[in-house]
Amino acid sequence: MKNARELSPDQNIELIGILKIRFEKNRSRHKSLEWTEIQTKLEGNTEKMWSLNEMEKTGGEPDVVGYDSNTGEYIFFDCSAESPKGRRSVCYDREAQESRKEHKPDNNAEDMAANMGIELLTEEQYRDLQKLGNFDTKTSSWVKTPNEIRKLGGAIFCDRRYNHVFTYHSGAESYYGVRGFRGSIKV
Repeated sequence: MKNARELSPDQNIELIGILKIRFEKNRSRHKSLEWTEIQTKLEGNTEKMWSLNEMEKTGGEPDVVGYDSNTGEYIFFDCSAESPKGRRSVCYDREAQESRKEHKPDNNAEDMAANMGIELLTEEQYRDLQKLGNFDTKTSSWVKTPNEIRKLGGAIFCDRRYNHVFTYHSGAESYYGVRGFRGSIKV
């Protein structure tokens, strides 16, 4: 019986093909890395392949952005031009979602990320992503909010406007059709 967090062999082959094409098309994101080593890691990790597929299904366009030499893992970020379409119109977390008296969104960024097996990008990771291209020029993305801000009811999000990366704050319960979240995963 197939695990719910496991892709079929055909789905694995299809996803590896998509990731390989994206890797080759965007060499500037990972100049010193070789695809064959990454593919070997992917083929040996069914649960992370499932998570990468979730990133892909929701419009994230995951791509390799680095290598962690301490853990021997490749780092993938959502690299879609705009905040992933399948992850927009969400509050920051469950507490914020439940605090809304009316017009509650269907989901929240933290729960969605956890269910997908990924992490929200931190502000630092978001800024690193922006060094690789121009992302979120029409949308914005929730980023991992420090506990001291979240305890006071706030959350932070980022975008790129006027050729500059901005970090903003908002009530964690807010949600907009153009705000989603970006994630990361190590494989």
